[in-house]
Amino acid sequence: MNTKKLLVIAGLCLMALWPSPIVSFAQGAEKKLSIGLVLINLQAKFFNDINAGATDAAKKAGVNLQVIDGNNDPTAQVNAVETLTQQKVDGIIMVAIDVKGILPALQDAAKSGVKVVAVDAKVEDPSVKAFIGVDNAKAGADFGEFVGKFISANMGGKAQLGIIGALNSFIQNQRKDNFIAAIKNVPGVTIGNTVDGQNVQERALAASENLVTSSPDINVIYATGEPALIGAIAALESQGATKRVKLFGWDLSKQAVKAMDDGFLVGVVQQNPYQEGVEAIDALVKLSQGKEVPAFINVPVEFVTTANLGKYRDAFK
Repeated sequence: MNTKKLLVIAGLCLMALWPSPIVSFAQGAEKKLSIGLVLINLQAKFFNDINAGATDAAKKAGVNLQVIDGNNDPTAQVNAVETLTQQKVDGIIMVAIDVKGILPALQDAAKSGVKVVAVDAKVEDPSVKAFIGVDNAKAGADFGEFVGKFISANMGGKAQLGIIGALNSFIQNQRKDNFIAAIKNVPGVTIGNTVDGQNVQERALAASENLVTSSPDINVIYATGEPALIGAIAALESQGATKRVKLFGWDLSKQAVKAMDDGFLVGVVQQNPYQEGVEAIDALVKLSQGKEVPAFINVPVEFVTTANLGKYRDAFK
Protein backbone atom coordinates (compact mmCIF):
# COMPACT_ATOMS: atom_id res chain seq x y z
CA MET A 1 0.00 0.00 0.00
CA ASN A 2 1.52 3.36 -1.03
CA THR A 3 2.06 6.32 1.27
CA LYS A 4 -0.83 8.33 -0.21
CA LYS A 5 -3.36 5.59 0.60
CA LEU A 6 -2.01 5.22 4.12
CA LEU A 7 -2.48 8.93 4.75
CA VAL A 8 -6.10 8.81 3.52
CA ILE A 9 -6.93 5.84 5.77
CA ALA A 10 -5.29 7.48 8.76
CA GLY A 11 -7.23 10.67 8.14
CA LEU A 12 -10.51 8.75 7.98
CA CYS A 13 -9.72 6.97 11.24
CA LEU A 14 -9.01 10.28 12.97
CA MET A 15 -12.29 11.71 11.69
CA ALA A 16 -14.17 8.71 13.05
CA LEU A 17 -12.62 9.16 16.47
CA TRP A 18 -13.15 12.93 16.60
CA PRO A 19 -16.47 13.98 18.26
CA SER A 20 -18.94 15.15 15.64
CA PRO A 21 -20.65 18.45 16.47
CA ILE A 22 -23.61 17.43 14.33
CA VAL A 23 -24.13 14.21 16.28
CA SER A 24 -23.68 15.99 19.59
CA PHE A 25 -26.22 18.63 18.58
CA ALA A 26 -28.66 15.97 17.44
CA GLN A 27 -28.31 14.10 20.70
CA GLY A 28 -28.89 17.33 22.65
CA ALA A 29 -31.95 18.12 20.59
CA GLU A 30 -33.38 14.71 21.33
CA LYS A 31 -33.38 15.33 25.07
CA LYS A 32 -36.87 16.40 26.10
CA LEU A 33 -37.89 18.26 29.19
CA SER A 34 -39.55 16.02 31.77
CA ILE A 35 -42.37 17.57 33.79
CA GLY A 36 -44.65 16.14 36.47
CA LEU A 37 -48.21 17.40 36.96
CA VAL A 38 -49.54 16.67 40.46
CA LEU A 39 -53.33 17.08 40.55
CA ILE A 40 -55.83 17.02 43.42
CA ASN A 41 -57.97 14.40 41.70
CA LEU A 42 -59.04 13.22 38.27
CA GLN A 43 -62.75 13.15 39.16
CA ALA A 44 -63.67 16.81 38.77
CA LYS A 45 -63.88 18.26 35.28
CA PHE A 46 -61.85 21.23 36.48
CA PHE A 47 -58.74 19.14 37.14
CA ASN A 48 -59.24 17.13 33.97
CA ASP A 49 -59.29 20.42 32.06
CA ILE A 50 -55.97 21.47 33.64
CA ASN A 51 -54.64 18.09 32.56
CA ALA A 52 -55.95 18.57 29.01
CA GLY A 53 -54.38 22.01 28.67
CA ALA A 54 -51.03 20.85 30.03
CA THR A 55 -51.08 17.72 27.86
CA ASP A 56 -51.78 19.66 24.66
CA ALA A 57 -49.15 22.29 25.49
CA ALA A 58 -46.59 19.58 26.37
CA LYS A 59 -47.12 17.83 23.03
CA LYS A 60 -46.72 21.10 21.17
CA ALA A 61 -43.52 21.96 23.07
CA GLY A 62 -42.05 18.44 22.87
CA VAL A 63 -42.20 17.92 26.63
CA ASN A 64 -42.59 14.58 28.40
CA LEU A 65 -45.48 15.01 30.84
CA GLN A 66 -46.21 12.66 33.74
CA VAL A 67 -49.64 13.14 35.35
CA ILE A 68 -50.23 12.06 38.96
CA ASP A 69 -53.65 11.82 40.63
CA GLY A 70 -53.45 12.99 44.25
CA ASN A 71 -56.79 11.29 44.95
CA ASN A 72 -57.76 14.08 47.39
CA ASP A 73 -54.95 13.04 49.74
CA PRO A 74 -52.31 15.62 50.83
CA THR A 75 -49.92 12.82 51.85
CA ALA A 76 -50.21 11.23 48.41
CA GLN A 77 -49.28 14.59 46.88
CA VAL A 78 -46.19 14.85 49.10
CA ASN A 79 -45.16 11.33 48.06
CA ALA A 80 -45.69 12.23 44.41
CA VAL A 81 -43.41 15.27 44.65
CA GLU A 82 -40.73 13.22 46.43
CA THR A 83 -40.90 10.55 43.72
CA LEU A 84 -40.66 13.12 40.91
CA THR A 85 -37.64 14.69 42.63
CA GLN A 86 -35.94 11.28 42.84
CA GLN A 87 -36.69 10.78 39.14
CA LYS A 88 -34.83 14.05 38.46
CA VAL A 89 -37.62 15.64 36.45
CA ASP A 90 -36.95 19.12 35.10
CA GLY A 91 -40.15 20.65 36.43
CA ILE A 92 -43.21 20.13 38.61
CA ILE A 93 -46.68 21.65 38.21
CA MET A 94 -48.27 21.62 41.66
CA VAL A 95 -52.03 21.77 42.20
CA ALA A 96 -51.91 21.59 46.00
CA ILE A 97 -54.54 20.50 48.49
CA ASP A 98 -52.53 21.69 51.51
CA VAL A 99 -50.31 24.61 50.51
CA LYS A 100 -48.35 24.50 53.75
CA GLY A 101 -48.04 20.74 54.07
CA ILE A 102 -46.57 20.40 50.57
CA LEU A 103 -43.86 23.01 51.19
CA PRO A 104 -41.01 20.81 52.50
CA ALA A 105 -41.29 18.47 49.51
CA LEU A 106 -41.32 21.38 47.05
CA GLN A 107 -38.36 23.02 48.80
CA ASP A 108 -36.39 19.77 48.50
CA ALA A 109 -37.33 19.55 44.83
CA ALA A 110 -36.11 23.09 44.20
CA LYS A 111 -32.82 22.38 46.01
CA SER A 112 -32.35 19.45 43.62
CA GLY A 113 -32.68 21.78 40.65
CA VAL A 114 -36.34 21.11 39.84
CA LYS A 115 -38.30 24.14 38.63
CA VAL A 116 -41.67 24.39 40.39
CA VAL A 117 -44.82 26.32 39.50
CA ALA A 118 -48.15 26.26 41.33
CA VAL A 119 -51.55 26.16 39.62
CA ASP A 120 -54.93 27.03 41.14
CA ALA A 121 -53.68 27.07 44.76
CA LYS A 122 -50.99 29.63 45.55
CA VAL A 123 -47.94 28.28 47.38
CA GLU A 124 -46.00 31.22 48.79
CA ASP A 125 -42.34 30.26 48.94
CA PRO A 126 -39.16 31.05 46.96
CA SER A 127 -39.07 27.41 45.81
CA VAL A 128 -42.17 28.10 43.69
CA LYS A 129 -41.29 30.34 40.76
CA ALA A 130 -44.79 31.26 39.61
CA PHE A 131 -48.45 30.97 40.50
CA ILE A 132 -50.82 30.38 37.60
CA GLY A 133 -54.51 30.79 38.22
CA VAL A 134 -57.15 32.92 39.83
CA ASP A 135 -56.89 35.43 42.64
CA ASN A 136 -59.33 33.34 44.69
CA ALA A 137 -59.59 35.83 47.52
CA LYS A 138 -60.55 38.68 45.19
CA ALA A 139 -62.88 36.50 43.10
CA GLY A 140 -64.62 35.29 46.27
CA ALA A 141 -65.11 38.88 47.46
CA ASP A 142 -66.30 40.06 44.06
CA PHE A 143 -68.77 37.20 43.85
CA GLY A 144 -70.01 38.04 47.34
CA GLU A 145 -70.79 41.55 46.11
CA PHE A 146 -72.50 40.06 43.03
CA VAL A 147 -74.72 37.81 45.16
CA GLY A 148 -75.39 40.65 47.58
CA LYS A 149 -76.66 42.84 44.73
CA PHE A 150 -78.92 40.01 43.55
CA ILE A 151 -80.37 39.62 47.05
CA SER A 152 -80.95 43.37 47.34
CA ALA A 153 -82.58 43.63 43.91
CA ASN A 154 -84.58 40.40 43.82
CA MET A 155 -85.13 39.19 47.40
CA GLY A 156 -85.93 42.38 49.26
CA GLY A 157 -82.42 42.54 50.68
CA LYS A 158 -83.04 39.59 53.03
CA ALA A 159 -81.59 36.09 52.87
CA GLN A 160 -80.61 33.16 55.06
CA LEU A 161 -77.37 31.86 53.56
CA GLY A 162 -75.92 28.36 53.72
CA ILE A 163 -72.51 27.34 52.39
CA ILE A 164 -71.18 24.08 50.97
CA GLY A 165 -67.40 24.19 51.12
CA ALA A 166 -64.31 22.01 51.14
CA LEU A 167 -62.69 22.77 54.46
CA ASN A 168 -59.55 20.80 53.59
CA SER A 169 -58.90 23.11 50.62
CA PHE A 170 -56.95 26.31 51.17
CA ILE A 171 -58.33 27.97 48.04
CA GLN A 172 -61.93 27.06 48.75
CA ASN A 173 -61.58 28.49 52.24
CA GLN A 174 -60.32 31.69 50.61
CA ARG A 175 -63.39 31.72 48.38
CA LYS A 176 -65.64 31.12 51.39
CA ASP A 177 -64.11 33.60 53.82
CA ASN A 178 -63.84 36.50 51.37
CA PHE A 179 -67.33 35.84 50.02
CA ILE A 180 -68.73 36.03 53.56
CA ALA A 181 -66.81 39.23 54.32
CA ALA A 182 -68.27 40.88 51.22
CA ILE A 183 -71.86 39.71 51.52
CA LYS A 184 -72.04 40.81 55.17
CA ASN A 185 -72.30 44.34 53.79
CA VAL A 186 -75.93 43.52 52.98
CA PRO A 187 -77.61 44.06 56.40
CA GLY A 188 -80.46 41.64 55.76
CA VAL A 189 -78.21 38.62 55.04
CA THR A 190 -77.79 36.08 57.82
CA ILE A 191 -74.95 33.57 57.55
CA GLY A 192 -76.18 30.10 58.50
CA ASN A 193 -74.49 26.71 58.46
CA THR A 194 -71.39 25.72 56.52
CA VAL A 195 -71.10 22.04 55.60
CA ASP A 196 -67.98 20.25 54.38
CA GLY A 197 -68.13 18.45 51.02
CA GLN A 198 -64.35 17.82 51.13
CA ASN A 199 -64.11 18.42 47.36
CA VAL A 200 -65.39 14.88 46.73
CA GLN A 201 -68.59 14.33 44.76
CA GLU A 202 -70.28 11.78 47.01
CA ARG A 203 -69.39 13.64 50.21
CA ALA A 204 -70.51 16.95 48.74
CA LEU A 205 -73.88 15.40 47.86
CA ALA A 206 -74.37 14.03 51.39
CA ALA A 207 -73.31 17.34 52.95
CA SER A 208 -75.66 19.25 50.65
CA GLU A 209 -78.59 17.02 51.56
CA ASN A 210 -77.85 17.55 55.25
CA LEU A 211 -77.75 21.31 54.78
CA VAL A 212 -81.05 21.43 52.88
CA THR A 213 -82.94 19.16 55.28
CA SER A 214 -81.52 20.57 58.53
CA SER A 215 -81.91 24.25 57.58
CA PRO A 216 -85.42 24.77 56.19
CA ASP A 217 -85.07 28.57 56.48
CA ILE A 218 -82.13 28.75 54.08
CA ASN A 219 -83.08 30.41 50.80
CA VAL A 220 -79.60 31.05 49.33
CA ILE A 221 -76.77 28.53 49.01
CA TYR A 222 -73.17 29.23 47.98
CA ALA A 223 -71.01 26.33 46.77
CA THR A 224 -67.23 26.92 46.69
CA GLY A 225 -66.24 24.34 44.06
CA GLU A 226 -67.42 22.02 41.32
CA PRO A 227 -68.23 18.94 43.48
CA ALA A 228 -70.03 21.17 46.00
CA LEU A 229 -72.12 22.83 43.29
CA ILE A 230 -73.08 19.53 41.64
CA GLY A 231 -73.95 18.10 45.07
CA ALA A 232 -76.09 21.14 45.88
CA ILE A 233 -77.97 20.84 42.59
CA ALA A 234 -78.75 17.17 43.23
CA ALA A 235 -79.78 17.84 46.83
CA LEU A 236 -82.14 20.69 45.93
CA GLU A 237 -83.73 18.58 43.20
CA SER A 238 -84.14 15.49 45.40
CA GLN A 239 -85.56 17.53 48.30
CA GLY A 240 -87.94 19.49 46.07
CA ALA A 241 -86.31 22.74 47.19
CA THR A 242 -85.53 24.32 43.83
CA LYS A 243 -88.37 26.83 44.23
CA ARG A 244 -87.36 28.16 47.66
CA VAL A 245 -83.56 28.26 47.27
CA LYS A 246 -81.41 30.34 44.95
CA LEU A 247 -78.04 28.74 44.25
CA PHE A 248 -74.64 30.27 43.43
CA GLY A 249 -71.27 28.55 43.02
CA TRP A 250 -68.06 27.81 41.17
CA ASP A 251 -67.37 25.95 37.90
CA LEU A 252 -69.87 25.01 35.22
CA SER A 253 -70.86 21.41 34.50
CA LYS A 254 -73.67 19.69 32.60
CA GLN A 255 -75.69 19.69 35.81
CA ALA A 256 -75.02 23.39 36.35
CA VAL A 257 -76.09 24.35 32.84
CA LYS A 258 -79.39 22.49 33.31
CA ALA A 259 -79.93 24.03 36.77
CA MET A 260 -79.38 27.50 35.33
CA ASP A 261 -81.89 26.74 32.57
CA ASP A 262 -84.30 25.53 35.25
CA GLY A 263 -83.96 28.86 37.04
CA PHE A 264 -82.66 28.01 40.51
CA LEU A 265 -78.93 28.32 39.78
CA VAL A 266 -78.42 32.06 39.36
CA GLY A 267 -74.69 32.61 38.94
CA VAL A 268 -71.44 30.68 38.54
CA VAL A 269 -67.81 31.76 38.81
CA GLN A 270 -66.28 30.23 35.70
CA GLN A 271 -62.54 29.67 35.55
CA ASN A 272 -60.38 28.63 32.58
CA PRO A 273 -58.52 25.56 33.86
CA TYR A 274 -57.47 24.48 30.35
CA GLN A 275 -55.56 27.74 29.92
CA GLU A 276 -54.02 27.32 33.37
CA GLY A 277 -52.52 24.02 32.21
CA VAL A 278 -51.20 25.65 29.03
CA GLU A 279 -49.65 28.56 30.95
CA ALA A 280 -47.99 26.19 33.43
CA ILE A 281 -46.17 24.26 30.70
CA ASP A 282 -45.18 27.50 28.98
CA ALA A 283 -43.77 28.90 32.24
CA LEU A 284 -41.68 25.78 32.94
CA VAL A 285 -40.31 25.73 29.39
CA LYS A 286 -39.22 29.37 29.78
CA LEU A 287 -37.71 28.71 33.21
CA SER A 288 -35.74 25.77 31.80
CA GLN A 289 -34.30 28.15 29.20
CA GLY A 290 -33.12 30.53 31.90
CA LYS A 291 -35.84 33.07 31.19
CA GLU A 292 -37.85 34.90 33.82
CA VAL A 293 -41.60 34.51 34.22
CA PRO A 294 -44.07 36.66 36.20
CA ALA A 295 -44.61 35.61 39.81
CA PHE A 296 -48.38 35.69 39.17
CA ILE A 297 -49.85 34.64 35.82
CA ASN A 298 -53.49 35.66 36.06
CA VAL A 299 -56.11 33.58 34.24
CA PRO A 300 -59.29 35.67 34.65
CA VAL A 301 -62.69 34.38 35.77
CA GLU A 302 -66.12 35.29 34.40
CA PHE A 303 -69.42 35.39 36.26
CA VAL A 304 -71.86 33.31 34.23
CA THR A 305 -75.61 33.92 34.29
CA THR A 306 -78.38 33.13 31.81
CA ALA A 307 -77.30 36.28 29.95
CA ASN A 308 -73.94 34.83 28.86
CA LEU A 309 -74.45 31.08 29.35
CA GLY A 310 -74.83 30.50 25.60
CA LYS A 311 -71.11 30.81 24.87
CA TYR A 312 -70.37 27.89 27.25
CA ARG A 313 -73.12 25.46 26.20
CA ASP A 314 -71.18 23.53 23.56
CA ALA A 315 -68.50 22.57 26.11
CA PHE A 316 -71.08 20.84 28.34
CA LYS A 317 -73.27 18.91 25.89
